Amino acid sequence: MTEDLNQMRDHMLTAIAAASGLDALDACRVEALGKQGTITALLKTLGKMTPDERLVQGPLIQGLREAVANGIAERKATLERAALDARLASETLDMTLPADAKPAGTIHPVSQVMDELAEIFADLGFAVATGPEIETDWHNFTALNIPETHPARAMHDTFYLQQGIDAKTAGTADEKTTFSLLRTHTSPVQIRTMLSQKPPIRIIAPGRTYRSDSDATHTPMFHQVEGLVIDKGITLGHLKWTLETFVKAFFERDDIVLRLRPSYFPFTEPSVEIDVGYTLVKGKRVVGGAEPDGWLEILGSGMVHRKVIEACGLDPDEWQGFAFGCGIDRLAMLKYGMDDLRPFFDGDIRWLKHYGFSSLDVPTLSGGVGA
Repeated sequence: MTEDLNQMRDHMLTAIAAASGLDALDACRVEALGKQGTITALLKTLGKMTPDERLVQGPLIQGLREAVANGIAERKATLERAALDARLASETLDMTLPADAKPAGTIHPVSQVMDELAEIFADLGFAVATGPEIETDWHNFTALNIPETHPARAMHDTFYLQQGIDAKTAGTADEKTTFSLLRTHTSPVQIRTMLSQKPPIRIIAPGRTYRSDSDATHTPMFHQVEGLVIDKGITLGHLKWTLETFVKAFFERDDIVLRLRPSYFPFTEPSVEIDVGYTLVKGKRVVGGAEPDGWLEILGSGMVHRKVIEACGLDPDEWQGFAFGCGIDRLAMLKYGMDDLRPFFDGDIRWLKHYGFSSLDVPTLSGGVGA
C-alpha cells in the first residue's frame, strides 16, 4: 500500500508540474481531489478499515492529499505569476497621450445623506459636532452607563487597539487602566460635548463607526448619526416631535406615521425604538402612507439616563435631555432603493453613476433635501 501511494504521489506531482495552464491544472485538481477524485476515494475507504489499519493508512493518505494540494498551490502561483509577467510585458500605456475620457466622479450617497441631515437639523437649531474615531474605554462605554459585563465590550464586537490610561482619571488617585479602541458609535461625541459645553445643548454627531460585523446589511465600518438635546424641562414629547419632523423632512412626505416601541439601551431611560410605516408599491416597500402595510425599524432613542448626565458633571435634577441614533448608510438604502450595503464601499464607478449625485445637487429645505 505504501509503495502504491508513493507511485500515485509521484505520478500526480509530475502531472501537476507539467500543467501548461490554469485549466490543465484545475483538471489535475479535479482528478485527484474532486468529489470523484482518486484521493477522495481513498479517504472514503478509511471508514471501512479497522482501527489498527486506519492508524497506519490514515496518515499516509492524508500525507498524499497534503502533498498534492501543496503542489497544486505552488504550480498555480507559478502560472499566475508567469501570466502577470507576460501581461505586463505586452501591455503598455503611453502617459504622454491625452485622456480619452473626462473624470466621471459623483457625490457618494453617504455624503449626500450627511448633507441632508445637516440641513434638516440646522433648521431645527442643531449644531454639528465631531470627535475622534479612536476613543477611550471611558468615553465609549463607561460614561454611557454600559457595564463592564455588557456584550458590546466583547472582542468580537469591538476593535481594541492598545492599553492605556483612562483620560478621565489620569493623574488622580483613582487612575485606571483603559483600552484605546475604534469607537462603536458616535455617542462619545455626546459625552465630549457635555463635558466641554454648558447646557442648553442641541447637536447631531455624524461620522464613521466600527464594529466587527460583515454581511449584506452590516460592514466593519459604517456611518452613524446621533442627536442630543440637553435642557431644562425636556420630555419624551419633545423627542417624538423632533423625530417626526426629521423623518417627514428627510423622506419629503407628510403622510409619515411613526410607531414608538419600548426598548432598552444602557444610556437612555426610558428607551424607545422608532418604526416608520411603509406601503407596498409593485412589491417594494416605500416609506409613507396614512395606512401602513407594515413597519420598518429606523432608529433607537430615549431620554438620557441620569447616570450619563451625572458622569458629565451635570445635575440630572436640573438638566434633562433626549438622544437618538441611526445608521446613515441604512437611511440612504431606505430612501434611494438600495438593497445591499456592501457596494457602498466597493468604489465601483458604475454603482456611483447609478446611485451617485451631481456636485450641484446641494440639499436645501426649500428645493428639497433629495433634489
